[in-house]
Amino acid sequence: MSTQVASRERTPIEPDIEVEARRLLAEIDRRGLEMRLIGGMAIRLLAGERLDPAFERPIDDLDFVVSKRHRRDAEALLREAGYEGDEQFNALNGARRLLYHDPGHGRQIDVFIETIEMCHVLPMGDRLTARRGSLPAADVLMTKLQIVQLNDKDRRDLYALLLSHEVGGGDASLDVERITGLTANDWGLQHTFELNLERLRSGIAEQAVDPERAQAIASRIDELAAAMERAPKSRRWKLRARVGERKRWYVEPEEVDRGG
Repeated sequence: MSTQVASRERTPIEPDIEVEARRLLAEIDRRGLEMRLIGGMAIRLLAGERLDPAFERPIDDLDFVVSKRHRRDAEALLREAGYEGDEQFNALNGARRLLYHDPGHGRQIDVFIETIEMCHVLPMGDRLTARRGSLPAADVLMTKLQIVQLNDKDRRDLYALLLSHEVGGGDASLDVERITGLTANDWGLQHTFELNLERLRSGIAEQAVDPERAQAIASRIDELAAAMERAPKSRRWKLRARVGERKRWYVEPEEVDRGG
């Protein structure tokens, strides 16, 4: 499609962010791009009718992961959809991350290139065709669990996923094999996951959910923690475990901040 034709067919950015997310996902699907939604909106769509009102929250921005080979196509899609690239940020970080702005609504789109690098490194290149729309639930869960300092929205998102998805096998669940496949080779990643699962378990009583749902969340937290503990560990994991917390095992948030 030429730029001129794309410009004539361009539709305005939707004021409702969920409607806008669905508009972009439809275009991603139409173009056959290896580009998937993550973040709070992915959790909202994954949970669907199973999203407990206690864990609903405002969503201000959208986040995606795209394959290296479709990075340029993703940039073209966002420009044609009405977004403006952050020239300075993209020039400095474009090999791993892109930032686009919606000037009309004060929102932004963050695009990770194949790998999500925040407090930890999560490779997602082979997960971009697992399902349409968003990454699978286990992958979206890990993008939140890897955050060392969870804020309220992160906790709500994690509770929402844990309540709406059973722990099991396959992309329709919180796939244990997918999670332990990463943690069994990375002590630091597993340690952060374990710390956050314990924080979530301790905070369940503060959530406005009935006892049955609170117990379901607690059980799934325990299942995930036990699965990580049981999984056979790599030599790399065991060597790093000897050092433990004497050496920092994660990247400080300011080191992955917008300012680089």
